[in-house]
Amino acid sequence: MQDLFSLKGKVALVTGAAYGIGFAVAEALAKAGAAIAFNCRSREHMNTALAEYAKKGISAKGYLCDVTDEEQVKNMVEDIAKTLGTIDILVNNAGIIKRIPMVEMTAEEFREVVDIDLNAPFLVSKAVIPGMIQKGGGKIINICSMMSELGRETVSAYAAAKGGLKMLTKNIASEYGEYNIQCNGIGPGYIATPQTAPLRERQADGSRHPFDKFIIGKTPAARWGTPEDLMGPAVFLASAASDFVNGHILYVDGGILAYIGKQP
Repeated sequence: MQDLFSLKGKVALVTGAAYGIGFAVAEALAKAGAAIAFNCRSREHMNTALAEYAKKGISAKGYLCDVTDEEQVKNMVEDIAKTLGTIDILVNNAGIIKRIPMVEMTAEEFREVVDIDLNAPFLVSKAVIPGMIQKGGGKIINICSMMSELGRETVSAYAAAKGGLKMLTKNIASEYGEYNIQCNGIGPGYIATPQTAPLRERQADGSRHPFDKFIIGKTPAARWGTPEDLMGPAVFLASAASDFVNGHILYVDGGILAYIGKQP
């Protein structure tokens, strides 16, 4: 059973894995035996992340790369193949969110979110799939969201991109499943990361943020998730344990999508 979940000898690329969800996923894959590569757009962030990986005893390799730039992505994938080997596992994690009412959002802001959250996973997947085919298989994990299923005020671009990423996941599975490539998604619920910190800030009177109270009330687990909650699902979808799972979105949300909420 341990061998079924082992990633020993595998090479994993986790985009945007300098902190938060991406860092936790990369840490989990490393602990399961995989060699880790990740990208950053800034050398400063990359160096900070490398120091954090070293503290965990993980010998990760960082690459300066903007995943919305096809040429940079191609070069990064080629560099990884030369230094670590052909990529076996890709986790498309890099993403941003802009919380702006739709009528106040500029077209440029909308495009930026879609470019990073949807176009980039397309570009990186496109770059790694040929190597996976040549190697005889591979795993692609797209970090989706509950917003792949639901809408909410102020996140039109994010929800549109994550909904598109869900369908990209299904299409990659459909198009490349015959090559022993499994493409699945993880849909985190509300996770306590720096990105969601503003939604959890205490108010001036010491009370909880209204959105914080709302999420706790909507989640059967009665808490925010942690990046560590995503470790097990990531290892499962990256390992041989999921070889007949394809085109699936695994929602790790504490039960929010299953729950209508408490009666007032």
